[in-house]
Amino acid sequence: MKAVILAGGLGTRMREETEFRPKPMVEVGGKPILWHLMKIFAAQGVTEFIILTGYKGKMIKRYFHDYSYLNRDFTIHIGEPPHVEYHGSHEEDGWKVTVLDTGELSLTGERILRAKKHIGDEPFFLTYGDGLANVNLGELLKTHSNTGATLTISTSRPHSRFGVVAVSNGGLVEHFSEKPQGQELVNIGFMVANAAIFDHLSMGSALEDGAIPSLAKKALLSAHRHEGFWQPMDTVRELKILVELWETGAAPWTRPA
Repeated sequence: MKAVILAGGLGTRMREETEFRPKPMVEVGGKPILWHLMKIFAAQGVTEFIILTGYKGKMIKRYFHDYSYLNRDFTIHIGEPPHVEYHGSHEEDGWKVTVLDTGELSLTGERILRAKKHIGDEPFFLTYGDGLANVNLGELLKTHSNTGATLTISTSRPHSRFGVVAVSNGGLVEHFSEKPQGQELVNIGFMVANAAIFDHLSMGSALEDGAIPSLAKKALLSAHRHEGFWQPMDTVRELKILVELWETGAAPWTRPA
């Protein structure tokens, strides 16, 4: 199966980091978060990727075009014809990465539709290029197959950004909980789609307020409950959380739930 990664957004809530690079190229432990995301898939046997770029997408293209130069030793043979001899190997040998420019201002649904001929007719994984989770892809795929849905999303209960307080009528604090886990389920972005999803996409549309609610109304959307780790990277504060987890050697996204 292929993993399709939406990596073209403007990242406006992280302007400190995204003014000069696309958000998927923001680094966690010296590697772009996009690389960490792809390693999640590769560790579970998915090594064919289609990356849908937009804002500053040339930086993503350059990163993968120069991947061997950046990650392996090499000898350059100067002359006619010139050629490069690489030494050693890296864990990403065997990956197949297609990088597509799907338009700087395109919405998510349109980006997927523009990639239709590269995605093909088989089911595919779909995710965003700015969040990490230890989703068990085999279990996600099982949920998708069992429900017969066109699209299956992974859900989780996010932690509150603030401490939650219960106050008595007399004004005394009866209970305080620091950043508890909420009760509402949210889409965390690790999804599986059938090719039939293309029938629910259109140019100028967003996946989130177009295809997803439409599929839900038609009973073609299912949800896989993820109980493990999930951390989005929408703000600099959330980036720091991921960096701290990586630096302490406690990066939960490296091990599937």
